[in-house]
Amino acid sequence: MCLLDSVSTWDAQHIVCQASSHRAPDHPLRAHDRLGAACGIEYAAQAMAVHGTLVAQAQAGEGAENTPPRAGYLASVRSVTLWVERLDTIDGPLTIRADRLTGDDNTILYSFSVQAGEQDLLAGRAVVVLDASALALSPSTQQTAAAGASP
Repeated sequence: MCLLDSVSTWDAQHIVCQASSHRAPDHPLRAHDRLGAACGIEYAAQAMAVHGTLVAQAQAGEGAENTPPRAGYLASVRSVTLWVERLDTIDGPLTIRADRLTGDDNTILYSFSVQAGEQDLLAGRAVVVLDASALALSPSTQQTAAAGASP
């Protein structure tokens, strides 16, 4: 499911995308004949995924288009504020922005926002994990976790 229409601008630290799919009566995330504002998190997640792919291709240089993108997982969202109840009642196109706040080769913290014109619709932060197996506990962390675990 691709919800985004286009990328307006991007660099190594941020991306801005546009979308109009929120008005579609057959939107795949619609439930009970409505598209709740929390579905904007999926728009932001897709912008983050596109950002990760564009940055990886830019870093890989020539021939990067033949390299498949790494799979990413939305591990958590925090501090999400919804200023509207629904997205399907918004007339104009959505502008989705994601800013890379910090990260390494495996885990990235983004802030995100979704707007329609000057109207804020939602905003928050998200952690994206590119390789969950790399997050395995070290031996010392495993011992500490096991010591505090209940039988």
